[in-house]
Amino acid sequence: MAIDYNTLRNWHFDDVEHSYNERDSILYALGVGLGRDPLNRDELNYVYEQDLKTLPTMAVTMATLGMWVKNPATGITWNKLVHSGQNAVFHQALPPAGKVIGKAEISEVYDRGAEKGAVIVVKRSIYDAETEVCYCTLEQTLMLRADGGFDGPAMPKGNQAVIPERAADMTSVQETTPGQAILYRLSGDWNPLHVDPDVATQAGFSKPILHGYCSYAIAGWAVCQALGKPASALKELSAQFTFPVIPGDKIEFEFWQQDDNDWLFRASSNGRLVLNKCTARFSS
Repeated sequence: MAIDYNTLRNWHFDDVEHSYNERDSILYALGVGLGRDPLNRDELNYVYEQDLKTLPTMAVTMATLGMWVKNPATGITWNKLVHSGQNAVFHQALPPAGKVIGKAEISEVYDRGAEKGAVIVVKRSIYDAETEVCYCTLEQTLMLRADGGFDGPAMPKGNQAVIPERAADMTSVQETTPGQAILYRLSGDWNPLHVDPDVATQAGFSKPILHGYCSYAIAGWAVCQALGKPASALKELSAQFTFPVIPGDKIEFEFWQQDDNDWLFRASSNGRLVLNKCTARFSS
């Protein structure tokens, strides 16, 4: 069955409760790549339980919705779906341990035409289960490659970041390790594409690929490190996923300053653009 605009815009998600502890926060940071140098005190803050801090991007792993796209009532051709973009606004710092509630809705549904597919945006807010403080508002962009042509609204133009044509103001390189996806998946994404060579081959890759959310988290850490800012100063992070990173490859970042607190960036790995039209906003 084809997707229906009104069905998706009014899709109901139950609230999702998610409990986590200090071990989970440390494991997430290790999966992102922190802690390889035990003398790096910036990284030690996220992998050592004494005065432990939590990376803000950990919020994207919380209170996830599971494989809701497999529900036939959605009309989504789920095996043609691609996670194409991610945005997060960080309102408050996540504590190292706690219980949160995720509240989700489909905020946008766009029709790109029968040949180009459709785009939906799933908005998810992460609240403290006890205080109801909102830690983070997430927007996950999904490309439905086989589901366009339903006479829905077209995507608006001119709302995407534009990378300047001039040379980057700053660059940096982040290392990944061959087994990084195996470690990162322990933070909740069990897709065998990231660990099973046979599944990766069937999907058209030479080997298991790094999670998009891991690349996103590496980008968040990279921009903070390049600018000499603490992760707690990161207030918004947006990225388009253009190609997966292969674990073990380097990720090369280019940054352009927009004003005192706003930056644009992109990233390449092994000669391919992997993250594009990215933005980072910091507190004053």
